[in-house]
Amino acid sequence: MASWLLLLLLVGGSCVEAPYLSVGDGSTLEFEFPERSRGIMVVSSRYGGNSTSTGQPQLRVASLAPDVLAVENISALCCGASGFLVAIRSGPAGLAPLQLRLLDRQHLVEERCDYRVRVAAAVVPVPALGHFSENPVLYALLPLIFLNKCAFGCKVEAEALRGLARRPQPVLLGIVGQFVAMPLYGYLLSWALALPQGLALGLVITCSSPGGGGGYLYSLLLGGDVTLAISMTLLSTVAAAGLMPLSWALYGRLLSAPPGLHVPVGKILGTLLFIAAPISTGIVIKCKLPRVARLLLLLLKPFSFLLLLGGLAMAYHMGAVILAEAQAPVVLAGLTVPAVGLLLGYGLAAGLGLPGPHRRTVAIEVGVQNSLLALAVLQLSFRRRQADMASQAPFVVALSGTSEMMVLVLGNLLYQRLWPPPGP
Repeated sequence: MASWLLLLLLVGGSCVEAPYLSVGDGSTLEFEFPERSRGIMVVSSRYGGNSTSTGQPQLRVASLAPDVLAVENISALCCGASGFLVAIRSGPAGLAPLQLRLLDRQHLVEERCDYRVRVAAAVVPVPALGHFSENPVLYALLPLIFLNKCAFGCKVEAEALRGLARRPQPVLLGIVGQFVAMPLYGYLLSWALALPQGLALGLVITCSSPGGGGGYLYSLLLGGDVTLAISMTLLSTVAAAGLMPLSWALYGRLLSAPPGLHVPVGKILGTLLFIAAPISTGIVIKCKLPRVARLLLLLLKPFSFLLLLGGLAMAYHMGAVILAEAQAPVVLAGLTVPAVGLLLGYGLAAGLGLPGPHRRTVAIEVGVQNSLLALAVLQLSFRRRQADMASQAPFVVALSGTSEMMVLVLGNLLYQRLWPPPGP
């Protein structure tokens, strides 16, 4: 265990009514100390005794949260200095109020209960955050990702786009599910599981994120409407710039969180460009080079399945450290978020009587969040320690969502193999 020296020095005041005991310079009553460490706290005293005193005054210090902070020993300062050394040992993160009692011949001179020590969680570095761009799997997948998105562009139907412009109900349903229903579910779930504030923040931000994570890829493999999926992903990403802060204005207040939320506009624009540029290229290829377009369409499903496998492997590789540290309530929350989103989206679409492909697409867009965007928001909006704790939520949700979608894709393939649809 690391040894820390917490020197909280006194600057004595000249006011007669000032308390005898003080920790620090009197400007603060709360001090921070690292978890699972030992240290020394210096408490000074202005009390000089009285005319009948025959011994030295004594200090007694008690921690009102002994599991968080324990007092090991108290000794008087030497060389005539007026004060005491208090040896302390911290446990897990938390807040420990202190009780300081100054005694003179067993007579209580002064008692102070307004000091407290906040034991802070150690900052655990998250290797996956710093080395995402160095992942060799990502570089191997980049050419496939570009070709795959071009192929999706070849899949876009102009008539379907015109139909969405006339009847945008599926897109509006997706936005309601993503930015109204899912954040509410995230907040209620964090309350039901009694998650610490940092984890609750991460869960609500993740549930407030737009669709992403290859939702249109899943729509293709599960028989959804690809044009609708691409449109919903693009529009929900644009809407996130305004709706995520609105969602946070409500739930951040309920969670007593800092008021400011940094929405990474650059990240949003990058996401839009990364989707729109290759898909637009695919649309041009479809119009100008129909033979190339037909070839890309033939490769679309194999490419998509390969990307799904690669994304799953990369997600577990990146999130292994966080997953090993995640507590059971966080894992439980992460498992339920994608599943509830899928059911919610499908139920909303079925309630409006949308056709089957549209129901599946709305379900996927509501159930699959852009966890990388949520991660960027957390890292930019909060202090390092709080951001790293909150980042467990988007990672666990991303791993759970990818795994659950893989199960659905494999189940759908097995179903089609065992019970193939009747021919025309």
